[in-house]
Amino acid sequence: MRTALAGLLAMATAMGVGRFVYTPILPLMIGEGALDAGDAGLVAGANYLGYLLGAIIASAGVFVARRRFWFSCGIAASLATTAAMSLGPGFAAMAATRFLSGVASAFAMIFITSIVMSQLARARRPGLIALHFGGVGLGIAGSAALVTLLSSAHFHWQAIWFWSAVASTVAAALALALLPPVAPAPVQPAASGGSALPASVRPLATLIVSYGLFGFGYVVTATFINAMAKADPTLAPVEPWVWMVVGLSGVPSVWAWNKVSAWSRPAIGYAAACVAEAAGVALSVLVIHPSALLFSAVLLGATFMAVTSIGLAQARQMSPANPARPIALMTAAFGFGQMLGPVVAGFLFERSGSLYLASMLAALALALSACLAMLADRFARIAA
Repeated sequence: MRTALAGLLAMATAMGVGRFVYTPILPLMIGEGALDAGDAGLVAGANYLGYLLGAIIASAGVFVARRRFWFSCGIAASLATTAAMSLGPGFAAMAATRFLSGVASAFAMIFITSIVMSQLARARRPGLIALHFGGVGLGIAGSAALVTLLSSAHFHWQAIWFWSAVASTVAAALALALLPPVAPAPVQPAASGGSALPASVRPLATLIVSYGLFGFGYVVTATFINAMAKADPTLAPVEPWVWMVVGLSGVPSVWAWNKVSAWSRPAIGYAAACVAEAAGVALSVLVIHPSALLFSAVLLGATFMAVTSIGLAQARQMSPANPARPIALMTAAFGFGQMLGPVVAGFLFERSGSLYLASMLAALALALSACLAMLADRFARIAA
């Protein structure tokens, strides 16, 4: 339980705040002229690019033996880059800072997840992994509450970044205090004489494309949902609560969708979550009403971490002998999709004045992701 709680606090810090506090602060930054919608998309894309590169670098075997050290480095860099945003740099410096924040978040997430999974497996308590991943939702909800509180007290956006870093520092210190000693991870021997990919690459290749489309589809709403609410007088009353609803919905999501997957098939759980998320993304622009936007937030929070968890588990199952390369390819596809999403959304917003086109494109990507996930499952069963 100590390990799972340490993971929960670490994920809340590195992911819930380090990666995603940008979303509730963004409307304030746009409103005060720090960024326009196009630049906001590019800054978000820089963060996702950093996450992509960080995840690929962290997958190298050289880091495995000192997982706790590299996790500590990642969490410290995440705190530093969150605090650096409070200095109010210009666009280029913001993009660079958020890029480094993405790298730091990837290091922290990968190594704490590796530590938690191995220790829970050793203790025969794998079900507690849902508590670990619930930290993302907890961090999103907590940071949303903090941003709402400070903005209602008329704090400047730079001050909100600073106090977000302070709150994250407290959570990170608790995570490090709770985390038990970590045994060195065994070095995996290289696979002999062959590819790390399964004999039939068609199922995995299809799943990789599906996962990339999911990355593109979820991130548009995840980046701009608060800005969308603040820009519309009809939706403005619920803007302070939207991101909090996303976070609270995310806390039990991995546990719930794992139950669905166990009851049916992982591919069905993955596809159903993608379809639910597509409905939420489309609803956010088709029905302009506060209750519709809050329901969209519920659907977003209740699905995006679950699809991530189920998708990576499927990739591991498709190549059990050596899952490192398939997971790296999945991460690369996801990272590319979520890097591209905010850039495309910001570009379309600048030219159309709304997120309608970008959101409908994202919903279509999620629907295609669901179809490809089921197709990958069919290919895998045929290959078996």
